[in-house]
Amino acid sequence: MVRVTADSNIYISALMFGGKPLEILETALEGESELAISDDILSETLRVLRDKFHRTSEQLQEIETFIGAITRQVYPAERIDAVPTDRDDNRVLECAVTAGSEVIVSGDADLLGLREFRGIRIQRVSEFLSAFQSRSR
Repeated sequence: MVRVTADSNIYISALMFGGKPLEILETALEGESELAISDDILSETLRVLRDKFHRTSEQLQEIETFIGAITRQVYPAERIDAVPTDRDDNRVLECAVTAGSEVIVSGDADLLGLREFRGIRIQRVSEFLSAFQSRSR
């Protein structure tokens, strides 16, 4: 089983538009991957869904329950400052390090530009799914 940390943009894309980002959540739902999340990633996800996509309190509660059911909550103790231009990106790195993730999946250019952090690969959705499907065969 592959251990994964998804950036908030993956959750948002999956929940609002489906497609390949949703496939990542489905791997966790089906028990094929372990998807780690922290309070910071969950908070950012819910904030964007509320502010940008105008989700109601009831919808946000359902989303939080769904995400909670398919993820493993981690509580990072280490503060990382590898991406000074966007502190939210550092929260993703902190989650991944704490969870022992093998891969971070993101659509964020700053994170993707790192390519790797402390041995954790940073991949686009399509790269992750391609590698995941090859590994599952």
